[in-house]
Amino acid sequence: MDENNKPSPYAIPGAIVIAGLIIAGAVYYKGNGPVTGSGGQPAAVGANEQNAALEKMRPIDAADHLLGNPNAPIKIVEYSDLECPFCKNFHATMHQLVTAYPEQVAWVYRHFPLDQLHNKARKEAEASECAYELGGPSGSEASNEKFWAYVDKIFEVTPSNDRLEPSQLPLIAEQIGLNRQTFETCLASGRQAERVDADYQNALDAGGRGTPFPIVIAPDGKKFALEGAVPFEGMKQLVEGLLAK
Repeated sequence: MDENNKPSPYAIPGAIVIAGLIIAGAVYYKGNGPVTGSGGQPAAVGANEQNAALEKMRPIDAADHLLGNPNAPIKIVEYSDLECPFCKNFHATMHQLVTAYPEQVAWVYRHFPLDQLHNKARKEAEASECAYELGGPSGSEASNEKFWAYVDKIFEVTPSNDRLEPSQLPLIAEQIGLNRQTFETCLASGRQAERVDADYQNALDAGGRGTPFPIVIAPDGKKFALEGAVPFEGMKQLVEGLLAK
């Protein structure tokens, strides 16, 4: 079986039922390490605790990396790790979803590098923020395009699980039209580390235990979290169910 098609070891075992969709996973992260219950299974999280955590998700604002219609009735805020193979799969799924529902779905990308598993992911996240910074004025269409181009390219070329060589990061910058020297200066400065860590900490505050960690904001404003890399057909069913309400 191809590694990228295996069940995710980075998501919580359990299930959320929404629009007939059941999602399950396996390893549950919290704070500085995995949270496990008896028999190696994750400790259960109550609905009230989860709902309270979701309300700690930082509101979407102009500084976010958004793809799709900013006024879409459904927004999906994804906390992702660039070296997670299941994030790689879900990234492709989300592109499909936004293409299929360009007016109904907006996708917001935030960073959630799981340092215990992927020690290269955090620097790669900083690299994507350098692409954003160097792409144009903050919040501009040009800067947003460079951010998405950079993230897309990383997911395209990385073998995942910390197997992307750091030397590839400036090459990717060149491939998307950025100045290599300026990019290397940005990355070496570490000035994007604070932005990446802010996303990471907010993911934990919002109840993130693994990646991908998507939070869906329904048309009525209610939030719920999905567990793991939900395939396109499942996401499509979810969107249709929410739009039909």
